[in-house]
Amino acid sequence: MKTVTMKVTGLVQGVGFRWTTQMIAQDLGITGTVKNNPDGSVSIVAQGEELPLEHFIKKIKASPSVAGHVDHVDLNTVSDAEKFTRFSVVY
Repeated sequence: MKTVTMKVTGLVQGVGFRWTTQMIAQDLGITGTVKNNPDGSVSIVAQGEELPLEHFIKKIKASPSVAGHVDHVDLNTVSDAEKFTRFSVVY
C-alpha cells in the first residue's frame, strides 16, 4: 500500500474536479480525500496499490474534469500515513 499527496493547480475548482476525482478513485479502488484549497488549488491524498495508484495519478494529471484543466501536480509520497477506508470529498 502506497500513499501520495498531490496539490493540483489549474482550472480545478468549480468544474466538477473533486466529484470526478472521487469517481475515478472509486473505480480504481483508491482511498483517500480530495478538497478545495483557498488558493484555488485542489489537494488530494490517495492511497492504494502501486499499479492502480499510477493509473489514478495519470488520470489526475490529464484532468478528470472535461470542463477544467491541470497546469501542474506537485506529487509527494507519504510514509506512516493514516489508513483510509474510502475516498471522500472534504468540504
